Amino acid sequence: MEQTWRWFGPDDPVTLTQARQAGATGIVTALHHMNQGQVWTSDEILKRKAEIEAAGLTWSVVESIGVGEEIKTRTGNYREKIENYKQSIRNVARAGVKTICYNFMVITDWSRTNLMYELPNGAYALRFDSVDFAAYDIYVLRRKGAEASYTQEQLKAASVRFASKNDAEIAELERVLIDWLPARDFAYTRDTFRDMLELYSEISVEDLRANLIAFLQEIAPVAEEEGARLCIHPDDPSFPIFGLPRVMSTADDVRALFKGVPQEACGLTICTGSFGSNLNNDLVAMAREFAPRIHFVHLRNTRHEPDGSFYEADHLDGDTDLIGVAAVMMAEEDRRRSVGRSDTEIPFRPDHGHLMGDDIGKTMNPGYSFVGRLKGLAELRGAMQTIEAFRSGKLT
Repeated sequence: MEQTWRWFGPDDPVTLTQARQAGATGIVTALHHMNQGQVWTSDEILKRKAEIEAAGLTWSVVESIGVGEEIKTRTGNYREKIENYKQSIRNVARAGVKTICYNFMVITDWSRTNLMYELPNGAYALRFDSVDFAAYDIYVLRRKGAEASYTQEQLKAASVRFASKNDAEIAELERVLIDWLPARDFAYTRDTFRDMLELYSEISVEDLRANLIAFLQEIAPVAEEEGARLCIHPDDPSFPIFGLPRVMSTADDVRALFKGVPQEACGLTICTGSFGSNLNNDLVAMAREFAPRIHFVHLRNTRHEPDGSFYEADHLDGDTDLIGVAAVMMAEEDRRRSVGRSDTEIPFRPDHGHLMGDDIGKTMNPGYSFVGRLKGLAELRGAMQTIEAFRSGKLT
């Protein structure tokens, strides 16, 4: 598999040189300064590509050409935004970047309640605390009908938790949940977030799925014409939050999308951390079932607690069998070679990483520090080399 590295552009505190030192050969990035639905121009794409290549690396995956709320709700100037999206696909594909990751999560991107959860070894991980989340949803955001989303036990725990928090803790929880995200050039306030929730109050899961399929039915043929591959990222976490519709959280969600848009160019990013946040998902089985249409792989792990909370564990030490997923994807690469597909090497990246070592105290994008991801990539690379040794008969 192709070893890649998420890079947030020239302002990323982790440099391209460090990515190469970690062992990556490919870069996963986007034009983060052009994420308001405008066309990605060829000049800007080639400028970013040249910067990456000057560092001895390849721009392997676009992550992401943002899908705006107008497209998701099919309101406002969504027609113009879809046409812009088509042209951006053409431009990146013609520049040689053929794999395009995107997501269809409404309002939020990935959501956590704690960006600095201290582990027993002194490193820091990202965490989703279900009780903190409920406390914020009910008592701070005061979302309409929020109580109906929780059991009586959860409501009681949320009440106790909220009462225990001081103003500074509540402010930090709110910052993490609604006004922070790497590479996003705007922030929500409590009021603007409520306004966005109201926008989706009349949109059901079925409505959102129909909008996703309609969008893909327009852009997948463009990707197919250009020899590009679209790969949707799952919801993170892969269960409902804030009462919002989710359409990419389970194997059934993937099946529904692939049935509605049968082109091979319409594919999946299998993110083991996102899908793994829902314990009902069997990641090895999903990798096996959807392998022919998996175009990109995010490998990270989660460790769950009885109340539904989870934190991001070491890459090879969580509740998901990452070695099993990697073995399935390596077998899929063999199958693609046997049938003459051009996309035989599937890109993967070590998704997220603990804040550890001398990165602690430095300015880093949470989840995207250098040392933690270097450790994850090294572990995954070693696991894959061991898998290959067994497959080749060097080890028995």
